[in-house]
Amino acid sequence: MIAPSILSADFARLADEVAAVTGQSGRGADWLHVDVMDAHFVPNLTLGLPVVRSLLATTALPLDCHLMIENPDRWAIDYAEAGSYNVTVHVEAAGDPVMLAKDLRAAGAKAGLAIKPNTPLEPYVDVLKHYDTLLVMSVEPGFGGQKFIATVLDKVRHARRMVDSGHLNLVVEIDGGINAGTIEQAAEAGVDCFVAGSAVYAADDPARAVEGLRSQVEALSSRGRR
Repeated sequence: MIAPSILSADFARLADEVAAVTGQSGRGADWLHVDVMDAHFVPNLTLGLPVVRSLLATTALPLDCHLMIENPDRWAIDYAEAGSYNVTVHVEAAGDPVMLAKDLRAAGAKAGLAIKPNTPLEPYVDVLKHYDTLLVMSVEPGFGGQKFIATVLDKVRHARRMVDSGHLNLVVEIDGGINAGTIEQAAEAGVDCFVAGSAVYAADDPARAVEGLRSQVEALSSRGRR
């Protein structure tokens, strides 16, 4: 799956930018990745719930809301109740991640857990049994356009092995520095969903850029990536 990140879109034309990745042949974006930042958990401020509600009214794409915020236990449920498909919180910020996952699901959303590049996976394996998505950050959260950190792929491989063995049942997602030069590394490691920002929105044709990234993954899969 390809999830374009509107962090790299033109915020003055969000409806048009969302339409640009939808595609005309049913082969556009799978999810729309929405980065919510509060200028506390990360040193940047982006958009919040009112904009998410507006996006939900303008697109049928499932919204993948990535909350880079303090106190997600308090605020995340609002995004689920608004209609977001997947709501991801950071394990570094969540007070009770197991209960939060249950609350997100009860509110109608999939529950996602994000980990920063330097956060180990192992302490949270049991917590991940309650989640639908694992988001591995391949840059430090807070800003778009950063360089891909390849060392996080060890965590992806670990997660992939646990999913393939049945120990976990979730989507493995990656966010940060994903483009034509890095997506195959991530796919080989076992990623299911790829968040791409500037690689999509800096292109002349964002929908074609989405399809190009997907074609790389599909070509790799046809050769037997795992």
